[in-house]
Amino acid sequence: MEFIVFAAGYLLGCINSSIILTRLLEKKDVREFGSGNPGFTNTLRSFKRSTAILVFAGDAIKAVIALLIAKIFLPDSDLALYAAGIGVILGHNFPLFHKFKGGKGILVSSVAIMFADWRIGLIIFVVSVFIMFASRYVSLGSITGAVMLPVLAFLFHPGDMPFLMYSLVVSILAIYKHRQNIVRLLNGTENRFEKKS
Repeated sequence: MEFIVFAAGYLLGCINSSIILTRLLEKKDVREFGSGNPGFTNTLRSFKRSTAILVFAGDAIKAVIALLIAKIFLPDSDLALYAAGIGVILGHNFPLFHKFKGGKGILVSSVAIMFADWRIGLIIFVVSVFIMFASRYVSLGSITGAVMLPVLAFLFHPGDMPFLMYSLVVSILAIYKHRQNIVRLLNGTENRFEKKS
């Protein structure tokens, strides 16, 4: 049954809100603008704020649906929740429908962690947002949150191996998708986030 919720999560994750909505609303392909990444941040940088907000909502909703499927059908199974979380993240990051080239999965990862332990999710959110605005590097906030995740998992859930492994996998996936950002940060060539008027 865990495999079924994993598969459902993956298929939901494959629905890329950024690609769909920029085509519908902007008549353009987000992958041809900015960083080329089909995700919320690049949509916000490259198109209207209203389009980016809808992309944010779409990505959040698909993650919530994937996790609710696990909660509803297997309410007593933490493994099912983790399977759904990993599934929706993998689908978003490596979508079958788009040649396995998707977004970076920070939003869907945040939803997945909030469902597993809202305390950890909230701490990471606050710290990541602070770092993002203090440095004006969106990627630095995301990477910091990814690094914090397994540490907080160990502090809040010592001895809970399934949760620790889940947190580690989510963290690794996020860091892997930001590997080019890490190189640019080290080289001083990463783009800073500018507020849109």
